[in-house]
Amino acid sequence: MPDAIDDLFRRFGKAFNRADVEEIAACVTEDFEWRLNSGGAPAGRVLKGKDALRAHFSDKSKAHREARIHRAGDKLFGTFRVTGIDHAGKPFDRYGIDLYELRDGKIALKDSYLKAE
Repeated sequence: MPDAIDDLFRRFGKAFNRADVEEIAACVTEDFEWRLNSGGAPAGRVLKGKDALRAHFSDKSKAHREARIHRAGDKLFGTFRVTGIDHAGKPFDRYGIDLYELRDGKIALKDSYLKAE
């Protein structure tokens, strides 16, 4: 039987695939942090808060994402494949992993890693 965490990630995944930023925002904490798979510094480019999340999705390339969430106790990670066309018109096809932390029934951290070219 699905529990609240399964339901949360089902909602989050569907919203993410549709780029429904308001539904994504409903699944995360106010101080949500997303460590993107690109950018400088050890953590990559970091988005903090719902406004940064909204800004990120307003400038997305066309992509399709297939993901599975895995649980081991209170630890969660997602494996995914993302395909699409980037901003330069170049096709891409990559595998990756997201590490998640939850707080108060919502997603507080999404730490993303993607296979490089």
